[in-house]
Parts: sequence; structure tokens; C-alpha cells
Amino acid sequence: MPHPAIARDKAAVITGAASGIGKAAASRLAGAGMRVYLLDLPGPALDAARAAVAEHASEPDHVVALPCDVSDEAEMRRAAQRVAAVSTAPSFLMNNAVTRVGGGIWNPSADWHRAVEVNLWGVINGVRCFVPSMIEAGARAHVVTVGSKQGITNPPGNTAYNVTKAAVKAYTEGLQHDLRNTPGCRVSAHLLIPGWTTTGDREHKPGAWLPEQVVDHMLTGLEAGDFYILCPDNETTTEMDRKRILWAAGDITENRSPLSRWDPAYKDAFDAFEP
Repeated sequence: MPHPAIARDKAAVITGAASGIGKAAASRLAGAGMRVYLLDLPGPALDAARAAVAEHASEPDHVVALPCDVSDEAEMRRAAQRVAAVSTAPSFLMNNAVTRVGGGIWNPSADWHRAVEVNLWGVINGVRCFVPSMIEAGARAHVVTVGSKQGITNPPGNTAYNVTKAAVKAYTEGLQHDLRNTPGCRVSAHLLIPGWTTTGDREHKPGAWLPEQVVDHMLTGLEAGDFYILCPDNETTTEMDRKRILWAAGDITENRSPLSRWDPAYKDAFDAFEP
């Protein structure tokens, strides 16, 4: 990991770190000698993740679990204060916490609120609570926000999730624009866009990537300076992603029906489409 933001004794903050991509990233950064702070809801999963991540660290006490609800700004500020009390400003912030609660258009309002509070406000709170100190430190640093292909192509099914991930994409694009136009700022923002990934206690399917593969791809993208870090998987190639994304954008420019990829009237046109 040659990038100066990912180096021994620098601090990394990862939300949603009790499982999946967040846990895999925490393990990799702990192995690089970073001080790693795992933020997630309190409970056995977070405790187990801290113990597992600590096994990768040369100094296990540099791996710290911070129970926190990312949707609660006050809790996030307290977590930031705890990090600041023992570490320099983070050089790596990963806004990874997510919930798939939400569902379709007519799902209960409470589910929609929770989806927005965690998936979008969790990102906003992470930025507002940690990034000002990262800018002030004047050192190279990364903010990685985990988006989703569903926030770009908007497949039918879980509309609430798609809406939040579309908002996260727009927010992170705006964040990077602001950062690069802030005098003296050496912090960069990046949008990690995983493909099909086995997370939590789900059975691993042959078409999916493991979280560790996503983290490998993320680190390669960061080293290259990519903003959009778009991950393939064992089922979907980069070329397939490109076709789907460009077709979705064409719904607007070609004045097709929305989500035309799932409209039988456009099936043959999509199949024949070559970007």
C-alpha cells in the first residue's frame, strides 16, 4: 500500500465495520499498521469484529470498537472526539454503514425514514464530524463512500435503497468538487461502487465477490487516483456495467420510458445496444 494516506500509525475510521466490506477493509488497514476505529451498532457482532481485526494488527490495542449509530449526529461527534483524544486526524474515512430496510414505493414510512437516516445521513454525519479535522491536518487523506450500482441504474425492487444510493453518489460528487476547490486541502473523496458481494452470514455464491476482493479493487483504485471505483464481480464484467450505465443514461437523452431496460418493449434494443 504505497499511498501515504495508508501507512503505519495513521488513523482509519470505518463505519459499518462489524461485517462485510467494512470489516475486510479494517483488517487490511490494521495489517498495514494503521490505528483502526470500527464504528457500528453496539453488540456481539461489533465485539467479534474488533477481535478478528485485531488479529491482523501488530499492535492489537490499536484496533478500537466505537459503538455508534451513524444516523445520530451527536453519537458520531462523540466518536470523533474519542478518536481525536488519542490519534491525529484520520487519514482514511470509509462511510460504509448501510441498511437495506426500506423496500418499495408503498413500504411503511418508518422504513423509508430509516433507509435515508442510515444510508444518506450516515454519510453526511461522517463527513461533517471527521473531514474538517482531516482538511485542517494538511496531510494526504481519503474519504471513501460506499455507493451502489443500484444508485446509478435504479433496478426495480428496493426503491428506497436505490434512492439513498443515488443521493450518496450525488453527495460524494459534490464533496469531491468542494475538496478540490478548497485551498490547501489534500483530502480527496472517492465513490466505491461494489458489484455483487457476499456480506454478513450469507452463503457465498459463485457469481459474487468476497469482501476482500472489493477491498483489493478499492486500494488499486485509490492508488490510481480514481474517483469512481466501479467493481466487477464473477458474474458481471466491466463491459456489462458500462452497457447498463450508458443505457440508463440514454433513457433521458433518448426520451425512452424510465427503467426501459426492464420494459419488454425495449428488450431487443437493449440486447443489441453496443456502447
